[in-house]
Amino acid sequence: MAALCRGTVRACILKPLGLSVSLQVKRNVRALRRTPVRVLPAAEKGRERKEVEARRPQQPRQSEYQTRTSQGVRQASALTEAPALEFRYERALPGDKRLSKVVTIAKSKKFRDRHGQVLLEGRRLLTDALESGAVLQTLFFSRVDYLKLFPPDKLRKANLIKVNFDNIKIWSDVVAPQGLMGIFAKPDHEKISYPTTQTKHTLPLSLICDNIRDPGNLGTILRCAAGAGCNKVLLTKGCVDAWEPKVLRAGMGAHFRLPVISSLDWDIVPNYLSAGTKVFLADNFRPDMKHKTGDVSEKASDYGWVSTNPRRILITEEGYESSSDEEDNADKLYIPGLEVQSYFESWAQSPCAIVIGGETHGLSIESLLLAEKSNGKRLYIPVVPDIDSLNSAMAASILLFEGKRQIENTMKRKS
Repeated sequence: MAALCRGTVRACILKPLGLSVSLQVKRNVRALRRTPVRVLPAAEKGRERKEVEARRPQQPRQSEYQTRTSQGVRQASALTEAPALEFRYERALPGDKRLSKVVTIAKSKKFRDRHGQVLLEGRRLLTDALESGAVLQTLFFSRVDYLKLFPPDKLRKANLIKVNFDNIKIWSDVVAPQGLMGIFAKPDHEKISYPTTQTKHTLPLSLICDNIRDPGNLGTILRCAAGAGCNKVLLTKGCVDAWEPKVLRAGMGAHFRLPVISSLDWDIVPNYLSAGTKVFLADNFRPDMKHKTGDVSEKASDYGWVSTNPRRILITEEGYESSSDEEDNADKLYIPGLEVQSYFESWAQSPCAIVIGGETHGLSIESLLLAEKSNGKRLYIPVVPDIDSLNSAMAASILLFEGKRQIENTMKRKS
C-alpha cells in the first residue's frame, strides 16, 4: 500500500511538468496465490497409501524363500558346468615355477632327453598328439572354452593350468600364438597309434636324413615324407632334434603320422630297413662334371662328402685328391664310385630308401658305403648350370614323390 501511495504522489509531482501518466489501481489483488493444503494425521496418510496400492494391478511377488532358491539354482548351474565336462583346472600365479619349465623344454635338447618331455603348441599339434595316444602331462591355456576342443578323457589325468594370454605370448616363438601349449611325455614311435588313412597308403619307401641341421628344412622334409606315404624316417646323429619346436611347427603333425626314429648310428641304420632295400642318394653331381687337376679343392666337403668318422679320408675317384698325410694307410677311408642317373629314370621298382644330405656338409661317406652295399645309385636332379644345388627339403620332395609315382605304377602293373 505504501508503494501505491508513493506512485500517486510521484504522478502528482510530474503532472505540472506536462507529462501524462496513466495509473490504474486494482484493489483486493494478492501478490501470491496459494492452494490450501490439508494436513493429514499419520494414520490417515497410511490409509490413503493403502487405498492407492489397492487400486494398482497386483503382481506376483517372490517370497524370500523363493528368491534364495532361485539364486541357489543359478549358482549350482555355474558350479556344475565344470564337473559335467570333467574339467578341473588351476590358475597360475605370478612367479609360478611351472611356467619357466616351458621355456626350458623348448630351448634345451638335453632337458628334453633327460626328462623325456616335449612341448607342443597350437590346437592342431595338440589334437594330433592326443589322437595318436601321446600322454599329456600339463596343459597351459588362456581361455576355459579351449578345454572343450579336446576329449575329456584325454585331459582327466593332466594338470590343467589357466594363464594370462600375455604370458603365453612371452613364452611362445610364434608371432600369433593360439593360447594353447602342452607338455607331453616324449612319444615312442613303437607305441604311437598312427592314423588308419596314413597306414593304408604307406609304400615301401623310406627316408634317411643325413646331417640335416636346419629345423625348418627337417620339418618340411618330414611333412613331405608323410605326404608321399613313406613307411619311416631315419635321422642319423648330427641331425637337428626332431622334437624341437620349430621342427614340430614345420612338420604340421607329421611326427604323429609315420615313425620318426632319431639319433641313429650308421652301423644300425640297416637294421631299420627291410630285406632287399636299395639305398639311393640325392646328389648334385652331374654326369658331365669334369674337374681339372688345377681346380681340385683340398676339402672333401666342397664335393658334398663329409665323413662322420674321425679317420682320414682317401679319395680314389678320378678328379679327387687323397689326404696330404698318407703315411698311415690303415687310417685311410675308401670312397666308392656309384653310378649316377637322372631322378626321372626308373629306379624305384622294389623297396628303396632315399638319403638326403644337409646343405652345409652334404652327404657323409657312410651313406655312400651303405648305398654301395645295397647296389644303390646317386640320383641327379638337373638344374641350370652355375646353380650349386637345391634346397634339401626341395630335393627331398622331388625324389620322394617321383619314387611314389614309380612304386605305384609298378604295383598297378603287377596287379
